[in-house]
Amino acid sequence: MINMNKKESKEKTFYITTPIYYVNDVPHIGHAYTTIAADVLARYKKLSGYDVIFSTGTDEHGQKIAQSAEKANLTPQQLTDNVVLKFEKLWPLLNIEYDEFVRTTQERHIRVVQKLFEKLYQQGDIYKGEYEGWYCVPCETFWTETQLTDNTCPTCGRKIEKIKEEGYFFKMSKYEEQLLSFIEKNPKCIQPKVRKNEIVSFIKSGLKDQSITRTKKSLQWGIDVPFDSNHVIYVWYDALINYLTAVGYNSDEEKFKKYWPADIHLVGKDIIRFHTIIWFTMLMAAGIEPPRMVFAHGWWTIEGEKMSKSKGNVVDPYKMVEEFGADVFRYFLMREVSFGQDGNFSKDLLIKRNNYDLANDLGNLVSRTMAMISQYFDKKIPYTTNEIEKYDYELMELANNTIKTYNKKINDLSINVALETVWQFIRRTNKYIDQTKPWILGKDESKKDRLSNILYNLSESIRLITILIYPFMPVKAKEIWGQLGIKTDLEKVSFQKNMIWGQLKPETLVKPGKVIFPRIEKKEKIEEKSKVKDKPQKERVSYEDFQKLDLRIAKVISAEEVKGTDRLLKLNLKIGEEERTIVAGIKEHYSAEEIIGKKIVVVYNLQPVKLRGIESNGMLLAAADNEKVVLLTIDKDISEGSIIR
Repeated sequence: MINMNKKESKEKTFYITTPIYYVNDVPHIGHAYTTIAADVLARYKKLSGYDVIFSTGTDEHGQKIAQSAEKANLTPQQLTDNVVLKFEKLWPLLNIEYDEFVRTTQERHIRVVQKLFEKLYQQGDIYKGEYEGWYCVPCETFWTETQLTDNTCPTCGRKIEKIKEEGYFFKMSKYEEQLLSFIEKNPKCIQPKVRKNEIVSFIKSGLKDQSITRTKKSLQWGIDVPFDSNHVIYVWYDALINYLTAVGYNSDEEKFKKYWPADIHLVGKDIIRFHTIIWFTMLMAAGIEPPRMVFAHGWWTIEGEKMSKSKGNVVDPYKMVEEFGADVFRYFLMREVSFGQDGNFSKDLLIKRNNYDLANDLGNLVSRTMAMISQYFDKKIPYTTNEIEKYDYELMELANNTIKTYNKKINDLSINVALETVWQFIRRTNKYIDQTKPWILGKDESKKDRLSNILYNLSESIRLITILIYPFMPVKAKEIWGQLGIKTDLEKVSFQKNMIWGQLKPETLVKPGKVIFPRIEKKEKIEEKSKVKDKPQKERVSYEDFQKLDLRIAKVISAEEVKGTDRLLKLNLKIGEEERTIVAGIKEHYSAEEIIGKKIVVVYNLQPVKLRGIESNGMLLAAADNEKVVLLTIDKDISEGSIIR
């Protein structure tokens, strides 16, 4: 009988897994990608009110491990202990919070593997025979003659060896029709659809019984067959059972009934057959319901090339965290490609995502809003009235539609589309600022109520955006949450209860802080700046020439971005009784709202020039080094228009 307990339960549970990673090598981008995706979905489900188990781990048996340990002059256990630490230490650095970590060398796992093996043997689904055929050591995979075109592995392309030995076999062929029937009745159990079609085609070509042990003459590093000490259990049969171990099979019946079947196994497309053919038929033989979905994601190329140690282009997640930060790395991987398709990684692409999506769009929205609330409402979230104008209504309607679309897309595992939906809302919220021009309303006391409405709407938009990005960027989301001044823990927010417009409390004290997403400059730019800095001193000018410059103090009374540019701000200045407009290339370092109210130094008698169709009548002064640009201001207050002597 198939175990249907979880389906009958009214409790909302969600069980998601990554593969357990083979410890023949250190973690790379592929490991990070799968585990980050699982963490995103687990966090989302927790916010959606589910009781979640997120399981990952390491696969530690097999011939490959034994050979690597021998070369390193270590025991297999010593080798695996050393490598496992690199995985266990990486996940917290990537802001990943798992619930279960299964090692195949753990006693709890060994007991489950042996129990299941014995169960299938007793009922006749495992039998003893002799294997003669082809074996790939790197993939730990047996291949039949019909699956080969030459003496190389169809998966990794390396040479395979022919072996002949006694072994135990699993009657996989017995479950061919049942497996096809299950897939037909549960069409979403293998995703994406193209992978399901591949698997169905493979099954229809005919399933053969599967060799699931090796003799100790050829392999000793594995789990012993419980009733035959001359054999160890084949690595794939051992590894797949980890998904049962994590939720208490054979040790905690209540836990197992609560969480099984798994809702999603996330895997790479190269191991989809093991997870849908071998695994599903093993479970059917044991009378256990197969998982609800196995989702196979694509591979990453590096700068358009296949990742390879020999090419030296393997992406080290540790270095990515050190160079760019965990949440920026997480965002890039989840946003850059459609989940299920292959993707291309490059630092240039990551930097662009950071600078355009995170720094320009989201970071700028937060800093502008915080600056205006600080300036116009003494750092307190303003009250809102019922006077809703066109742009307000459009923003609120988009917020509601964004939440609905986001939920649908993330539940469909269209992860990058869910993120794009959020960014459409972010861009629209920035446009709302340009449409309503709060910096102009701030100069007119009679427009205070309108200004109050606008800034409340901006703050409430940011609150909703922060919740939506939390599963993807948990640490950065908490930073924004803190700047909004909200005291409720972000992890305790409920999608059902808190994703409703208007819940942000007026009078909440905002806490503007550091820039959430600093721009990242390419090394070439930094090197170029260094060259500029190191240039020889310019030719000296005479005192008479210097006296020709008219330097004055100006106050910035309004500012706005120049559309279609990354660097330009249009500033309206008060210089004495006069008002002037200048265009300055400082948007990368100062937001429009941040610069309002500052008293700066300008060249007053510079001839006007046109920039992007705007007449710029003067120039501000700033200092620059390799990292930043800083405006020249004054250390004591003095009236605007004062001459610098």
